[in-house]
Amino acid sequence: MSIGQTLPLPCGAVLKNRLAKGAMTEGLATPDGMPTPALARLYQCWAEGGAGMLLTGNVIIDRDHLERPGNVVIDKKPSAEMKAALKAWAKAGTVQGTHLWMQISHGGRQTQALVNPTPKAPSAVKLGLPGGQFGTPVPLTEDEIKDLIARFAIAAKAAKEAGFTGVQIHAAHGYLISQFLSPRSNQRTDQWGGSLENRARFLMESVRAVRAAVGKDFPVSVKLNSADFQRGGFAFDESLQVARWLEAEGLDLLEISGGSYEQPRMMDLEGMEDVEDQNVPASTAAREAYFVDFAKAMKAELKTLPLMVTGGFRTRIAMDHALSTGAADLIGLGRPLCGAPYACNDLLAGAADIPRFEKQLHLLPSWLRWLESVKMVRAIAGFGVQFWYYAQIYALGETGKTNPDKSVFAAMREVDSRNKKIMAARSA
Repeated sequence: MSIGQTLPLPCGAVLKNRLAKGAMTEGLATPDGMPTPALARLYQCWAEGGAGMLLTGNVIIDRDHLERPGNVVIDKKPSAEMKAALKAWAKAGTVQGTHLWMQISHGGRQTQALVNPTPKAPSAVKLGLPGGQFGTPVPLTEDEIKDLIARFAIAAKAAKEAGFTGVQIHAAHGYLISQFLSPRSNQRTDQWGGSLENRARFLMESVRAVRAAVGKDFPVSVKLNSADFQRGGFAFDESLQVARWLEAEGLDLLEISGGSYEQPRMMDLEGMEDVEDQNVPASTAAREAYFVDFAKAMKAELKTLPLMVTGGFRTRIAMDHALSTGAADLIGLGRPLCGAPYACNDLLAGAADIPRFEKQLHLLPSWLRWLESVKMVRAIAGFGVQFWYYAQIYALGETGKTNPDKSVFAAMREVDSRNKKIMAARSA
């Protein structure tokens, strides 16, 4: 098994190779959530870059619960203008036979206070992060939950009609569905909380509603945490059971990830508390991939459901090893494609590895990096590096070229400035 082989999916669709661009937040929508020409240009760059499938960043189903300013929003049936913008985005992202799947999501309690100081969530459990960036959430009513399930279906149908070739329901990284799955953030006592079956109900009902909206021949995927890596959170044995239920529902692809804003393992960063051990045996190979061990353990329990693993892959040998040993069916690449959008073409042509930008990126100068021994400083510095990737996404979308010389500090200032302008326009 190698990265150049096609991947047939249960619904009948076929991906042209085993490389996928993982979902990454773009921040390139208009203030009211409409896709822009810059977003289309960005995805055409990535489609021409060689991946078999591209996943969009969060497309939000409730404009009051953005993952960040600049998200695309589909929270009702699209207008004619929105339909045209979605079609332009889909057309650009599907050149050269590339699949383009829309990731649909809801921020829940991980909605920043500048967007919504009282976001909706399963329970009134505030994020355990300092700085006041996130407000105390308000528990969703049953009618609101059912409305959100319907909105997932509305967004999925809009994606299909616009020309996207699949959808992914975001149930990971601490966003709303992930919040329902976690006993730490879901303290409900009704049919949406308590037992794992109840905590997974929102996800399962959303999957069923989306499938009914798009039909059996259209790829439907889920992004699921292997674990939250927090004490009292969603654990690997629960993730495995949810995966079995999703397989029984006829899911086409399951992406394995992990973590949340409180414990950002998906970005290989440390949170404000120690990582909770999940007792999954560590493999001796492909150590560069964060979640490959979880995927391998999960793959052994599943029969037909293809798995995608994203996070940390940098070498061709590790990618081929994960595929050939059954740890993954599809390799997800994220941050490297921000600075090197054609890296998949390079790998398919025989390149041994892809750029490791993270090795050269630092917020603090070398003489101050001793401060990163303090958890708070280390967390800020880690998220600061993320903004450099945001800046590359902006540059690709607006110019078709990267801006590798931009500093981490300059990137932070740019992201902050853009966010403020978007929020000012939203409130005008």
